[in-house]
Amino acid sequence: MTLTNDVTAMPSDELSHAALEQRAEQRPSESPHAHGVTPAAERTLDILEFIATHGETRAAMLARELGIPRSSVYQLLDVLERHGFVTCLKDRHTYGIGLKTFEMGSAYSRQHRVSRIAHPVLARLVDDTGENGHLAVLHGSQIVYVLEERAAGRPPLVSGVGVRLPSHLTASGRAMLAGLPRAQVDALYPNRAAFVDRTGIGPKSPKELRALLNAIQLTGFAEEHGDVTPGFDSYAVAIRDYNGYPIAGLALTFVSNALSAERLDALRNRLKLAGEELSRDLQ
Repeated sequence: MTLTNDVTAMPSDELSHAALEQRAEQRPSESPHAHGVTPAAERTLDILEFIATHGETRAAMLARELGIPRSSVYQLLDVLERHGFVTCLKDRHTYGIGLKTFEMGSAYSRQHRVSRIAHPVLARLVDDTGENGHLAVLHGSQIVYVLEERAAGRPPLVSGVGVRLPSHLTASGRAMLAGLPRAQVDALYPNRAAFVDRTGIGPKSPKELRALLNAIQLTGFAEEHGDVTPGFDSYAVAIRDYNGYPIAGLALTFVSNALSAERLDALRNRLKLAGEELSRDLQ
């Protein structure tokens, strides 16, 4: 869409805003890194927030209320529309919240609910076992840690809240991948190039991953031994919703070769019970 700054070329109903827009365009440009963000990023977020708060909105109102040049508003709206964050209601010449924004908000709500309900279950699990525990959710071919509980006297891990790791290398990720439809797993891991390596251990092809996931489906729990960090092992189970879909992974991590076979069996059994409890609580 080609726009002009010539006031005489504007429709008559927009002439009243011409001076304001021209003044906005003539303002001294803000430092590209002011407040840690670029002006374009800040304006984009302002537009999304305004539409989310006020509902369907015309581009002219966005320019007027936010003090953004009309040309910039249209450019930013075009980008947001192409990525699904806003939708253009052409019959009313307005813009509303897009499906992608709704999906992100829904994902946050689900994640927040899972974290809130899971926290006491995870805390009891760590207290009972004396090992570090964490909860993760899937984000594409990665997992994101959303909860962590450290046991007294245990070494710190890389699984801090907000940390992302490749799903196929972590016990939590494998537990969730094993519960996904095969087509979805194949889409996430279509070829060898999709397999990131950290320590030289772990599946490196779709065939190896499928064999690993098949074994997890049989045993009901996932494990990894130094795939993420040398010297540490993990067990995990998938947390499922009422449809049986994996929505999170609950895991325990411990020092490699430090526990007896009986102790490892006890960890797996306690972890399974915690996973079943949390799945019930979330249904």
